[in-house]
Amino acid sequence: MTEDEVLGEFRAAGALLEGHFLLSSGRHSAHYLQCARVLMDPMRASRLSLAIAQKIPREIRKEISCVVSPAMGGIIIGHEMGRALGVDAMFVERPTGTFELRRGFALEEGAKVLMVEDVVTTGLSSREAIRAIEEAGGQVIAACALVDRSAGSADLGVPFFPLIELNFPTWAPEEVPTELAATPATKPGSRAKP
Repeated sequence: MTEDEVLGEFRAAGALLEGHFLLSSGRHSAHYLQCARVLMDPMRASRLSLAIAQKIPREIRKEISCVVSPAMGGIIIGHEMGRALGVDAMFVERPTGTFELRRGFALEEGAKVLMVEDVVTTGLSSREAIRAIEEAGGQVIAACALVDRSAGSADLGVPFFPLIELNFPTWAPEEVPTELAATPATKPGSRAKP
């Protein structure tokens, strides 16, 4: 899928939003990609996950024994990636502020894991998820995402295969442009920022 085709899927789902948004990273943006909305159509979610799977080199794909994604945003795309790759899909969550496997999920020691995200902005949540997977005995051999908002600058510490890389500018709270700061920020994401 080309970048235009992927963004077309977001537009068709009403999932490419414009305004003033506070991202889960704490940064501000004039654009927001509502991945849950683009993934609510199972056929679209399947198309997008197959397109991501095709971006992962064959030698890595054949090594993956399971997929693990961070809750909440990564659950749907993680499940679809599990389906696309024919492996189990699990997720980590933060019941006490730190990612961990729960709900009876467990990794075999040394399991080769693909960590799957919906959107990567700074990579912080992805690195936290990878750390939790490794602490649970898994070996993260690669990561993927629907969207890399860092335009390739996020370092996850493993090979990273986003479906698309975007360069929508983001700003720290003290750097928000005056015209954007003049409108109230909304937080459409699922995670509250402390």
